[in-house]
Amino acid sequence: MTGFARVNGQCVLENETVDWLWEAKSVNGKGLEIKSRMPLGYDDLGLVLKNEAAKYLVRGNICFNLEVNRTDNHKKAVVDEFFLAELTQKAIELTDKFKGKLVAPNAAELLGLKGVVEIEENTLGEEEQKILTEKMIADFDKLCANLKEDRKSEGKKIASALFDLLNKIEELVKLIENKADSLPEKLKQKLKEQLNKYAKEVSVDEDKIAQELVLLVTRADIREEIDRLKAHINAARELLSKDEAVGRRLDFLCQELNREANTTCSKSADIEITNWAMELKVLIEQFREQVQNIE
Repeated sequence: MTGFARVNGQCVLENETVDWLWEAKSVNGKGLEIKSRMPLGYDDLGLVLKNEAAKYLVRGNICFNLEVNRTDNHKKAVVDEFFLAELTQKAIELTDKFKGKLVAPNAAELLGLKGVVEIEENTLGEEEQKILTEKMIADFDKLCANLKEDRKSEGKKIASALFDLLNKIEELVKLIENKADSLPEKLKQKLKEQLNKYAKEVSVDEDKIAQELVLLVTRADIREEIDRLKAHINAARELLSKDEAVGRRLDFLCQELNREANTTCSKSADIEITNWAMELKVLIEQFREQVQNIE
């Protein structure tokens, strides 16, 4: 099921302020697949996301993204004095050696050389890191709750479309059922016409005719398939009315509906029933495609 959510957060610590932005995007999926993109230094936080997200979501391909901005007020410049002394001595020697040809370097130039000065970032203490992590996870929980609500809103629209499809499926099943009720008489009439056309001069025992008719009617009997189709339709309506995750169970019902539609096609002894059963398969496939969009 598609969905989107965003949550901003902030944590003010002793020496710095940390701001973050959580984002979540959800698309259709048969199971629950979670991917996360964490900034450098927050990989360990990604390990807890799956367990937290599973409390709110049971289906879909979910991508979580975290952006972090740290405002550090206590950065420290660390000078490699030994390396700087070596560079300075070498600069003095070269200046003396090539007097008038080289300009003596100043302190700013020497300090600007790679490896001379390193900026030491303020590192969080264990207690501060714990506070920061707890607040980030709390906001992640909010994100999951918001995503679930967004998906739920989308799910209501999809459920409405699924109910419409079930009504169309039911109408076709009724047409097939009414036609199937009149099928024995039609088969009997067709058998008599064939006998009159091809065996007019042949004496055929009435018992043989009755046996053949029973065989034809038995082969074309689709009452069990119709009963199962109606039962699956009712079961699908009940599932759609529940306020819980029903996507996988509806997946199974789609398979069962399709199986009965296929059997109806194969057993059909009437062109109208065959055509309706084919149309039924199309509607069931549309229903199955929409089911992939719900949790």
